[in-house]
Amino acid sequence: QGKGVVNSISLKEGEEPFIRQAKIVRRFGAAVVVMAFDETGQATTVEHRVSIAHRAYKILTEQVGFPPEDIIFDPNILTIGTGMEEHDDYAVGFIEAVRRIKAELPGTKVSGGVSNLSFSFRTSPRVREAIHSVFLYHAIKAGLDMAIVNAGQLAVYEQLDPVLREHVEDLVLNRRPDATERMLTLAASFSGETVRKEDELLWRKEPLAKRMAHALVNGITDFIDPDVAEALAVYPKPLDIIEGPLMDGMNIVGELFGAGKMFLPQVVKSARVMKKAVAILEPLMDAEKKASGITTAKGKLVIATVKGDVHDIGKNIVAVVLRCNGYEVTDLGVMVQQHTILDKAQEIGADLVGLSGLITPSLDEMISVATEMTRRGMTMPLLIGGATTSGKHTAVKVAPAYTGPTVHVPDASLAVGVMGKLLSADRATYITEVQAKQVQLREAHVSAQKRPLLALDEARRRKPVLTFDDTTIAAPNFLGARNLELDIGELAKWIDWSPFFHTWELSGRYPAILDDPKKGDAARKVFADGKALLAKIIDGKLLQARATYGFYRAGSTEDENIFVFDPATDQQIATFPMPRQLEDKETCYSLADFIAPLDRPPAGHARPDVAARAYIARDYLGAFIVTAGIGTDALSAAFEKDHDDYSSIMAKALADRLAEAAAEWLHHRVRTLDWGYAAAETLSTTDILAESYRGIRPAFGYPA
Repeated sequence: QGKGVVNSISLKEGEEPFIRQAKIVRRFGAAVVVMAFDETGQATTVEHRVSIAHRAYKILTEQVGFPPEDIIFDPNILTIGTGMEEHDDYAVGFIEAVRRIKAELPGTKVSGGVSNLSFSFRTSPRVREAIHSVFLYHAIKAGLDMAIVNAGQLAVYEQLDPVLREHVEDLVLNRRPDATERMLTLAASFSGETVRKEDELLWRKEPLAKRMAHALVNGITDFIDPDVAEALAVYPKPLDIIEGPLMDGMNIVGELFGAGKMFLPQVVKSARVMKKAVAILEPLMDAEKKASGITTAKGKLVIATVKGDVHDIGKNIVAVVLRCNGYEVTDLGVMVQQHTILDKAQEIGADLVGLSGLITPSLDEMISVATEMTRRGMTMPLLIGGATTSGKHTAVKVAPAYTGPTVHVPDASLAVGVMGKLLSADRATYITEVQAKQVQLREAHVSAQKRPLLALDEARRRKPVLTFDDTTIAAPNFLGARNLELDIGELAKWIDWSPFFHTWELSGRYPAILDDPKKGDAARKVFADGKALLAKIIDGKLLQARATYGFYRAGSTEDENIFVFDPATDQQIATFPMPRQLEDKETCYSLADFIAPLDRPPAGHARPDVAARAYIARDYLGAFIVTAGIGTDALSAAFEKDHDDYSSIMAKALADRLAEAAAEWLHHRVRTLDWGYAAAETLSTTDILAESYRGIRPAFGYPA
């Protein structure tokens, strides 16, 4: 999933090199950043910036075939506060250029490098952060889609010192001629500032509401019982505690998360505090509900991982976050049949239905659910999420199958906002905006499909020429299938930790992410928690891992089929059709190319049964299945019973990593021992995770 972005091209050298570079970018399916330069140089005025954008847009869409949504304009963020009067309008000019580009060239995006703006104040970090915050606040309102900025050093606009904010806005918006001088004077007063480290428990001396908010923001569960007990003596009803100090704390968490000041593991820890507090209050609230008949939920959502898919980490995170924001969530679990999902939604009068999935076949199942919702005449919004889903697939495949609104939710951090919009008074406006965007995505998809493809016969003529003989065909040490019990402690050494952080929406590569200036602290904490739980799993034998693997005679045919044969009877037991690439390129591959072609037996062959079959397979195919999840459900359930969703999600994230480690461990064993074609392999763990070995292990439903 995802799309590359090339940064950048411009008209600085004229149209011919611009078009040549753009065609290369387009050929690889990437989006492109277009800088506001032309043959006369860098654009600094609004009109010059906008005119370059119009010219580049016309060339890219009409001559190169770019869809508008793959064009990202950078209208040049230039330095202000230089003391030169002609520079004073640079920020205002950029913001106005953004507003006009978004209005006049719909579908395109706008970006910029923010640090350029504050270069005059590079010796005053506090002032630079404030300038960036104020500038982004106004630029985003004008339509800025993205920016290059250090989010870890970005002040929250509303929390800026009022005097500092006024001075910065005077400078950024060019509201007074002496703005630069006043800003320099104020910046000088900030030099030598120090931050006092407070006593870690000083917050316990604060009033009750502030203590509860602090515990939520920092994920501290140690004082829940006494604080809730005190709150019950202060607030008239249990619900007042939830809607008061607890939701106040969660609102702070939401604001910090949205501003990039908190990360998903911290949010889930905050949710753990909320759940433990609510668990104390729920029995009291249930009694009140029964007496009054009033429900307090903001809205009802039925959510499930669709049939055929067992992945639920992302779904669980969404459910936790929504519940802690006042929504009633019915989580049906994994591998859920479509009729179960929709029957439950109709039974409880759900306001929305949410579908989650991680594997490719889940995408088709989501379309099937959407089709059934249309057949039933359902009208509530359908939310789509999960690692393999995308806004494009939702727009092109899922939304047309459902007569109601369909919304793609890319990650957990957006779920609360989407739910709020769909259940607000502005629902119709939001749905109209979503559907308009989906129309654009469908039109862009149709346009992209118009690229020419080779005829199959021509693609076959371009297949690779490979050698199959005793030097390239290795015989495995056994044929058929075998079972293995795997050691979790050994598998732990094979874990690729990078995707573990992605589970918690901390993007980056391990181990570099541990030292990331923005995410490093959160990454180190969640990594320490993960390693601690992994040690408990190994020591307590809380999970089990197993594998089944085997080798079979196989051969390919001219029409890209792979035939697989039973080792005991030589009878064909499976056929795997393998598509061939049809793009216009020098070599067009199929996975069938890498299996030796079937041979016909010579006349008078000694084995009549083989001769009758008319094929001899001289190559081999391996297959395997692994699991490291035996015991995961029980372990997660134990954590959930204690209202500890953080540890429940952590257990599943570790089981997921152990399963991938099992596949890597088994593949290494096969290469060096059971098949033995790489017996002398001495690759490092890094090389193995980079797939620097001989051989591949393609999976059904994924590109090879």
